[in-house]
This record gives sequence, structure tokens and C-alpha cells, in this order.
Amino acid sequence: MLHCKMTLSDVSMTARTTLLTVLALGVALATLHAANLTRQDAEIFQRKIDAITRLGASASARPGLRRTTVSETELNSWFTYRAQPLLPRGVADPHITIVGNGKVMGTVLVDLGSVSNGSLNPFSYFGGRVPVNVSGVLHTQNGEGRFELESSDVSGVPVPKPLLQQVLSYYSKTESHPQGFRLDDPFELPANIQKIEVGQGQAVVVQ
Repeated sequence: MLHCKMTLSDVSMTARTTLLTVLALGVALATLHAANLTRQDAEIFQRKIDAITRLGASASARPGLRRTTVSETELNSWFTYRAQPLLPRGVADPHITIVGNGKVMGTVLVDLGSVSNGSLNPFSYFGGRVPVNVSGVLHTQNGEGRFELESSDVSGVPVPKPLLQQVLSYYSKTESHPQGFRLDDPFELPANIQKIEVGQGQAVVVQ
């Protein structure tokens, strides 16, 4: 668990990493119509992020007592109206479907031209921005998360896990993690989050 004071940028960075992991980034059947996504829902989700951050920074908070429910619509509205400045260059339009029982699916547009480094690189045949689709199960417990990949494709073409890892590594590089993040690696949940219960169309953040 994180015991230091978390800032919004800390949460945003972890959220970006989680997004890239789940979508990779961090997941393809999320085809929500734009009319269902509103700035109002984006602001509701932002206020929930702020509340989660404040509670995570509180030394008096008792673990496991605070439950914050976020809906699929709120999350995707936030992606549409608030998240783009937080995403790496070359990543855009993430959407997530919260299926239930831990399973999530979603999609993100990724510039594979930046990832490709030669004519023999499989990504060189796609070129430009293409949808990367991922589905799997998010496991969280005791302040730690892990994503179990079930399937992935690029523009409908199935891709093996090593190629998906190449995309994730490229777009999740930071100064503290120059090699990026690995799909199989567990990650620490921010803001003293104990677990995330993934239900149908919503998730409950337990602190």
C-alpha cells in the first residue's frame, strides 16, 4: 500500500499505467456512442478521483471502509473530455467496457508507426493509428493489482502477447521505469486503494 501523500498527478500516472496495461493501456468491444458521453459525467468522475486522492492522503482513514462506485459511462466520459493530456503522445480515444466478475474489455488508438523500428517489424505492416483491442481479467487485493490477458488484436488481427508487450513497453516508459511496464507484473494501487470490485457496467473502489 502507498502511505505517502498522493497527488492527482501520482494518481493520473498510475491511472495511465493501468490504462495502458488494461488497454495495452492499458480492451475492443467498448463501442459507446459519443452521445452517451457527457462533460457532466466526466466532471463527476473527476470529483470521485479527487475524493479518492484526498482519502488516500489521510492518515486517519481506516482501510476497507470507504467504497466509491464509478460507472462505465463516467469513466469513458472522463477519457473523452479529460484524459487526453495525461496520455502518452501517439495514444488516443481509449474506451472501456466493464463486463463484470473482474473482466474488462476496451480499445485505444495507437500510433504503431512509432513502435515499428524496421521493415521486418510486424507493426510496420499496419502503419499509422490503429485500434488496439484487449480483453482480460483485473485481479486486485490487498493494495495490489494484476491484469490477466485473455485476448488482443490490432485492427481485428490477433496479435501474440510478446507483440502486445512491445506496444505496452514503448508507451509506458518513464524515467523511473525506462523499460516500461510488463503485462504480467503486479502493480501497486494508488491512494491506499485496497481493491477494485469489477461488476457489470461499474466498478467499486475500496479504500
